[in-house]
Amino acid sequence: MKRVYDPASPKDGQRILVDRLWPRGLTKERAAVDEWLRDLAPSDELRRWYHARPGEWARFRQRYLKELSHPDAQRDLEHLYSLASKRKRLTLLFGSKNLEQNNALVLKELLEGARKPPTGTGPAAAHAMRPRRAAIRRR
Repeated sequence: MKRVYDPASPKDGQRILVDRLWPRGLTKERAAVDEWLRDLAPSDELRRWYHARPGEWARFRQRYLKELSHPDAQRDLEHLYSLASKRKRLTLLFGSKNLEQNNALVLKELLEGARKPPTGTGPAAAHAMRPRRAAIRRR
């Protein structure tokens, strides 16, 4: 993952833009984008909703995953999986200033096979820890 505004590097591998809008003030040459999968980006409605509520990461993520089930997004998602299986390195490019919580992170998690990142809190996390604690006690 990398901001599209950051300089391209040979270590990036194939550079894939996953935003719906082309980044402001950036030429195609400077962006060095190999593929633009705009249907993988959140809808304008969801993007505006999250921009107004930056603290709602979990809800944004949930709504974005739901949007990725639409046919156009599914087509681009399958293409992304195909690219990932053929290449050693892909760099997902995004325009957001938020480096830790953006749509590229959700796509990266999907590529890595993690549909839900561990939170470490809540009833599900407590339930998940029970078997581990039991195994540790048995040793």
